[in-house]
Amino acid sequence: MGLFNDFINQTRKPEGFLGKLMVSGMNGGHAKLADWGISHIEDRIYPDQILEVGCGGGRNAGELLKKFPASHVTAIDYSEVSVGKAKVYNQKMIDAGRCRVEQGDVSQLKLEKEKFDLATAFETIYFWPGLENCFSEVAKVLKPGGVFMIVNESDGNDQTSLNFEKKIDGMKCYTIEEIEVALKKAGFRKTKSYHKANKPWITVLAKK
Repeated sequence: MGLFNDFINQTRKPEGFLGKLMVSGMNGGHAKLADWGISHIEDRIYPDQILEVGCGGGRNAGELLKKFPASHVTAIDYSEVSVGKAKVYNQKMIDAGRCRVEQGDVSQLKLEKEKFDLATAFETIYFWPGLENCFSEVAKVLKPGGVFMIVNESDGNDQTSLNFEKKIDGMKCYTIEEIEVALKKAGFRKTKSYHKANKPWITVLAKK
């Protein structure tokens, strides 16, 4: 149980050998969830600049680059292991000048204000240190009218995720209502949410 707990705690900030194993599994393990979330981005949205927060292994940044072939994606993560993996995964797009991957902290985003049209966060807000503050940081770097998309495997009520919450340091599962309240306090004007039938998956879209 000790090794298992050590491994699942890599979910928060992958480090070292176990962290590399965790990140390697993220791209495939979350693919269906991420694609379901991305499907809710309205077709009339044509983002020039996209911010992917908590990019993990980089797979979702790659999918956003495919969906929006004229866009540039900036992907950040506060795990050095994740940043390294995401760079390798998206190396062709980095070389083409369409992608940038760097280490960063969502609670203190050191990015240009009002630069991005779309920001995304897949399976990551569970570990953010204070939703309202972190959501405010995302709002600062979004253009007026910009969209922030949150995609979670947990709706804050499913027992499996709540069990992991007890085992993983710093993890907090949120309901749609809790997320929407924090978004509005952070300055987002409108929210729209989706809950997948027969699964606890949720997607929350917020407009600045």
